[in-house]
Amino acid sequence: MRRRAHGVRDAPDRGRTDARAQALAEVGHPGVQPHTEGPQLSDQNAAVSTTPHRRHIELIAAGPGPAVFHCTSGKDRTGLIAAFALLLLDVSEEEVLADFALTEQATTRLTADWHAAHPGRTMRWPSYGRAPARILSLVLADLTARYGSPAGYLSGRVGITPATTARLRERLLR
Repeated sequence: MRRRAHGVRDAPDRGRTDARAQALAEVGHPGVQPHTEGPQLSDQNAAVSTTPHRRHIELIAAGPGPAVFHCTSGKDRTGLIAAFALLLLDVSEEEVLADFALTEQATTRLTADWHAAHPGRTMRWPSYGRAPARILSLVLADLTARYGSPAGYLSGRVGITPATTARLRERLLR
């Protein structure tokens, strides 16, 4: 792979919190129903989601040069990793939410690309490509309720160490 020759590494991630599932259901994400009872989605996915979150932040903090990470639209897992990195850099929640919501600017293009790739099919996901700040706001509120803050989640649950945060700050705030 050409990416590996340039030091680019992949770090897959999966998982969502209850608040995110609720918000996705409210904006029309297919197959997601608001959580009403039983084990918390975040607890069910904790083993899957926390290690990749740590791995992503560690890769950004330890990299020898600029960090580029992306997906189709920059929301979901990629948006969450970007939000976590920004919060670890003491960027205000208001600014993090505004940054996340910039993905909304790509919705028209993402929808057009989907229609071009699936001619004659009907899109059944009315919020495809959407990234309202409210979704991330609910995720951060959920983390605050459970762990005291998103930083508490990152340090206590995910395992981001003070040394990793310091490396991230030194690398990105020069």
